[in-house]
Amino acid sequence: MKIKGRVWRFGNDIDTDLIIPARYLVTTDAKELGLNCLGGIKKGFPSEVKSGDIIVGGKNFGSGSSREHAPLAIKGAGVAAVIASSFARIFYRNSINIGLPIIEIDSVNRFKDKDLIEIDFLGGSISNLTTREDLSFQSYPEFLQRIIKAGGLMRWAEKI
Repeated sequence: MKIKGRVWRFGNDIDTDLIIPARYLVTTDAKELGLNCLGGIKKGFPSEVKSGDIIVGGKNFGSGSSREHAPLAIKGAGVAAVIASSFARIFYRNSINIGLPIIEIDSVNRFKDKDLIEIDFLGGSISNLTTREDLSFQSYPEFLQRIIKAGGLMRWAEKI
């Protein structure tokens, strides 16, 4: 699986309350949550993000509560993947469970806002098409790739 998208760069310690503030947790509709995703820390993000764009964060992305609303909001905003130098474990698990691909890579400082990148999940590579730099990451095991491709754990389980 390959995806190509524009980078939205965020810093360290982006917690679930920054991703989707508690006042918007009155729904589990991903599209509705996406309308308010990350708007408190990057003005214009909810209205300017395009389907297929990619979030790049720093350390400890998705820390905070264990609710699935945070990765749901990101997916509902149209984001195709999240790259960060580290993730909160529960955020990582929730992301896979809903079919949001995430990548842990140390060299996130190589990406800037609006860079165009292409991720090859099978090959474990990220090509920054803006800077012409290639990076590698540990590709997903085959079973995780099937879960992501199915759209999440529950959709995958329905098929087996």
